[in-house]
Amino acid sequence: MRTLDDLDVKGQRVLVRADLNVPIDGETITDDGRIRASVPTIKTLVERGARVVVCAHLGRPKGQVNPKYSLRPVAGRLAELLGQDVAFAADVVGESAQETVKALQDGQVALLENLRYEPGEESKDDAERGAFAERLAALADLYVGDGFGAVHRKHASVYDVPRLLPHAAGGLVEAEVGVLRRLTEDTDRPYVVVLGGAKVSDKLGVIANLLTKVDRLLIGGGMAYTFLKAQGYEVGRSLLQEDQIDQVRGFLDEAGRRGVDLVLPVDVLAATEFGADAPHDVVDATAIPQDREGLDIGPRTRELFATKLADARTVFWNGPMGVFEFDAFSGGTRAVAEALIARTGSGEAFTVVGGGDSAAAVRRLGLPEDGFSHISTGGGASLEYLEGKTLPGLAALED
Repeated sequence: MRTLDDLDVKGQRVLVRADLNVPIDGETITDDGRIRASVPTIKTLVERGARVVVCAHLGRPKGQVNPKYSLRPVAGRLAELLGQDVAFAADVVGESAQETVKALQDGQVALLENLRYEPGEESKDDAERGAFAERLAALADLYVGDGFGAVHRKHASVYDVPRLLPHAAGGLVEAEVGVLRRLTEDTDRPYVVVLGGAKVSDKLGVIANLLTKVDRLLIGGGMAYTFLKAQGYEVGRSLLQEDQIDQVRGFLDEAGRRGVDLVLPVDVLAATEFGADAPHDVVDATAIPQDREGLDIGPRTRELFATKLADARTVFWNGPMGVFEFDAFSGGTRAVAEALIARTGSGEAFTVVGGGDSAAAVRRLGLPEDGFSHISTGGGASLEYLEGKTLPGLAALED
């Protein structure tokens, strides 16, 4: 895979596919982590005299112009982080984009409007997607893929454009791939994976693959209740995927055959309803009352998970342990994060936060981002890589 050092960018128009898909409340960016992660590559290109044209998506406007998903607020924040103006094009490949790019001088930066305003960006029709890719590629001389959070998508800006221009991976993608290779090749043991989040169906493939690689698999979050049900326990009104119970039983059997320590919650915070102030009690995970729903792992589970992480040499964590957005049900997620921080601080472990809600939780809970070896910008991409899938965006950069 070529890197920035393989491109002569001075005076060249460089199209950078970044991942700037950040949460925005009106005009306010509530978590700028992905913007900050994109800055080093853009700065490097600026310092080398490139004319930088950044493109990215935001949300799911489904091929329609929708002011709710405009990248204009992102342009302002990116300018603050770069310490220089960022020109903003009011469209993606139209007159505004063409004029904005034409006006760039060496070392200047522009941001195009939301790629997903264009139907061709996400089209499953190769011809439609390719036609849009040609218009996008016409804005630049070179291409840099740095949007790791989108590399698992076969989208025009990720898959087709790098096939039309001389290309290289940006520093963020290069770093992310290096981390994932470390998680899949010559991994230091014990290797422990912590999975949480709402649905076990979102992680079927990665669980199946990880059972062939890890020493311990810790399961929390909403997905844990399907595992508990598969063992025959009552889970009350907790999140449950009935159609996945047989699949989960297979995972439990496979873990036993392979000697993988698959660890489930032993207690949970069971609430009367889903709400920030919902009354709740600590109950055994094997006896959740029928009128309650589990919203977080309990104190004994937090201690158990911390113990299972105490000697880990490699840890990958994807998915919160509970509804971390509610303070009352954020303790389990915090406990796992703090256990990882302790292992990182010991200098004995390589710890990876697998993007998505886990990364958002770290920031929301005010935990130090440098307390982990790496925080990924792409939860979905990380999981698909660990599942063993080919990621279209990486394949395009490797061609």
